[in-house]
Amino acid sequence: MATLNPAFGSLVPSQAPQTLASNYLAFNGGANDFAQQYLPEVYEAEVERYGNRTLNGFLRMVGAEMPMTSDQVIWSEQNRLHIAYTGCQLTGNGAATIDIPANAGTIQNAIFPNDTIVVMNPATGVTIKGIVGATAAGQITCYPLSQANWNALGLVANLKIFVYGSIFAKGTTSGSKSIEPQFTQYSNQPIIIKDRYEINGSDTAQIGWVEVATEDGTSGYLWYLKSESETRLRFDDYLEMSMVESELAAGAAGINFAASSANVPGFTAAGGAAVAHGSEGLFAAITARGNVMTGFSGGTGISDFDQVLKNLDTQGAIEENMLFLNRSMDLDFDDMLSQISAGQSGGTAYGLFENSEDMALNLGFSGFRRGSYDFYKTSWKYLNDASTRGAVAVSNIEGVLIPAGTSTVYDQILGTNIRRPFLHVRYRSSQGDDRRYKNWITGSVGGVYTSELDAMQVNWLSERCLVTQAANNFVLFQS
Repeated sequence: MATLNPAFGSLVPSQAPQTLASNYLAFNGGANDFAQQYLPEVYEAEVERYGNRTLNGFLRMVGAEMPMTSDQVIWSEQNRLHIAYTGCQLTGNGAATIDIPANAGTIQNAIFPNDTIVVMNPATGVTIKGIVGATAAGQITCYPLSQANWNALGLVANLKIFVYGSIFAKGTTSGSKSIEPQFTQYSNQPIIIKDRYEINGSDTAQIGWVEVATEDGTSGYLWYLKSESETRLRFDDYLEMSMVESELAAGAAGINFAASSANVPGFTAAGGAAVAHGSEGLFAAITARGNVMTGFSGGTGISDFDQVLKNLDTQGAIEENMLFLNRSMDLDFDDMLSQISAGQSGGTAYGLFENSEDMALNLGFSGFRRGSYDFYKTSWKYLNDASTRGAVAVSNIEGVLIPAGTSTVYDQILGTNIRRPFLHVRYRSSQGDDRRYKNWITGSVGGVYTSELDAMQVNWLSERCLVTQAANNFVLFQS
């Protein structure tokens, strides 16, 4: 197998903004000196060998940003409407006893006498219907309707049961049957993201030989302009990368970060108590509450992807979905689609893009339809860039499927019901301070005179978190 060197490209990070040998051309290096009578031919402009290096834009495509005034954002999500249990244990014969496990977040027994049920063994496919005679905490006694006994199911501990109705005799009551829906609540908390660039007053007057240029249009022969601009561009990327990669440092799986936080400058638990530091990003939310598919391969045909469709049918069945993929996964999808004729795959209506194929293509999306779903796929630069998750074999995230739906919620700030994307960013803001994107300059250089420091300090700050609603409709693709 061929290899490519250098594997990571030319990326030499620095611990602090400073003048380094790698920042400037050294004319007197090697055999060169200023005693030579001929001037060198200097290319003034930098070569943009990495193209556009910025990574943000993903959240602008799929979400929205909205203010909040609290340390925490809380939302509730609907539970299943119908009564079903998995992992049940069957004992007995004619009158069978079924033990219902105490699964976290579910009512252990919402089945009542006279309910008609379906009992299934997922391993063998055997299905028997019955009626409930008596119930207790975590247990029901039931009788088969059309079988002599329950033996065909096998005495296993992974049965699934669900209620499909009830049967009552004439003139009877419904007993004590009453089911109260459960309240499922999720929350997230914002994190504060900061960055700063500093240049002393003397170096602001240094004129370089190289004309610098950055992605935002900054240009000139002053190197600090490039440094300041790239720090801001990097901070803009951090705003999105933090929303994608963030994890809770405490409160999950019994992990307590409070003891370690004392070793991080400016990051201590108030009063020494255990505090849930960090925030739940996109990858963490899908891993905890969504769907994870491993080993997807376009070379095996459409069968792998059909597993995703079948799973979407069991969830919200949202018609339009977006696929953000790395290059390898993107090519796998191309290979998969190339094996399907137009008649099988059908066309796709670009409803998400005002039914305009040109608009979708201009945004970098290509669409296809499978079953009753429309999919729009694009290559996600964040998963391809060598300085993030790209070009590293151990990076196991290959893409993500994000539904294009919205949810109706009550907005306390606007005082009305509004529709929000399943994926959106909340930032801290009030009439006194807007912390969505703060930028200020301190020091005594560059026309700003706020202190006696002979330097210019450019500061950035944002406080935000990502809200991933209905994560059960998201899919994370892993290698």
